[in-house]
Amino acid sequence: MRNGEQAIDVRGMTKHFGHRTVVDHVDLLVHAGEIYGFLGPNGSGKTTFLRMLCGLLRADDGSGQVLGNDVIHESEAIKRKVGYMTQRFSFWEDLSIEENLDFVARMYEMKNRRAAVRQTIAGLGLEGRQDQLAGQLSGGWKQRLALAACLIHQPKLLLLDEPTAGVDPKARRDFWEQIHALASTGLTFLITTHYMDEAERCHRLAYISYGKLLADGTVDEVIAQVGLTTWSVTGPDLPKLTEQLRHQPGVQQAVAFGNALHVSSDDPEKLERAIAQFRRPPYDWRQIPSGLEDAFISLMQESTDNFLQ
Repeated sequence: MRNGEQAIDVRGMTKHFGHRTVVDHVDLLVHAGEIYGFLGPNGSGKTTFLRMLCGLLRADDGSGQVLGNDVIHESEAIKRKVGYMTQRFSFWEDLSIEENLDFVARMYEMKNRRAAVRQTIAGLGLEGRQDQLAGQLSGGWKQRLALAACLIHQPKLLLLDEPTAGVDPKARRDFWEQIHALASTGLTFLITTHYMDEAERCHRLAYISYGKLLADGTVDEVIAQVGLTTWSVTGPDLPKLTEQLRHQPGVQQAVAFGNALHVSSDDPEKLERAIAQFRRPPYDWRQIPSGLEDAFISLMQESTDNFLQ
C-alpha cells in the first residue's frame, strides 16, 4: 500500500451493548503512512472501535474497508495484516522476551520464524535483553516488547490502544520517535491517547465522545472546528475567580493552566460581556490562540453521557 491510498475507509460503524450504543455511526478515513490520533474520554468507544477495525468485534452496522478488505466480511484477512497493541500488557511474564516473540510468530504460522524473531529484537533495540523475563521489565521495556510483538508479522497497519500509559516521559519520547520512523517507511498508525502533546505529534486526529465522532482533521483544523475564543488570566486567588466566571452566562469553560486561567467560549460577544466586570487590576487579561486542550475540554463539556440512554 502506497502513500495516498486509504488504509482505513469505513462509514457508519456502529456497535451496541444492550441498550447502549457504544459506537454510533462513525466514519473514518486514514491514509497509508499516516499517524492518526484517536482521542476521547474514558468510555467514549475508542477501544471498541479499534476492536471492530481489526476483526475482534463484529460491527452491528457499517461498511467499508481496512487495508483493502471488507471490514465486516473479511475480518480474518484483516487480522493477518494488522498489529493490535492492547491497553494492558498481555504477554507471559514468566517467558523471556525472545520466547514471547517466538510464541507470537508461531501464532501467525510464520516461515523462518526464528530469523523473524532475531530481526525484530534487533530492530526494536531489544538486543542484550532477549533472555530477560517479561515480568522483570520496566514499563518502557514492556511497551517496547508489545510493539515488537505487533510488528513481527510485518503488518501494514498498527492499532495502538493508549500505548504510553504508565511509562516515563523519556520512554514516551523514544516511543514516538520509533513511531515516526516506522511511519516514514509506509506503516500506518491509529493510536488512542489521552495526552495532548502526543495528539499534536499525529498527522491528523479525531475526537470521539460517548460513541459519536465530534471533530476530525489536523490539529489546526480541529481547533478551528470547535471555534473557541480564549483569554488567559493571571493574578491572585484564581480559584475564587474561576468559580465566579463559571457562573457567568457566556463562559463555557474556565480552566487552570499552570499559573494562569483559560477562559473560553464559542460566542466571543457573550464572552466579552461576561468578563467585562472582571477585567481590572489585580488581574491581567490577554486574548490567546485556543489550544488543542481548550478544544477538547469544550467538546467533553458539550457531550452527553450515553450510559443511561
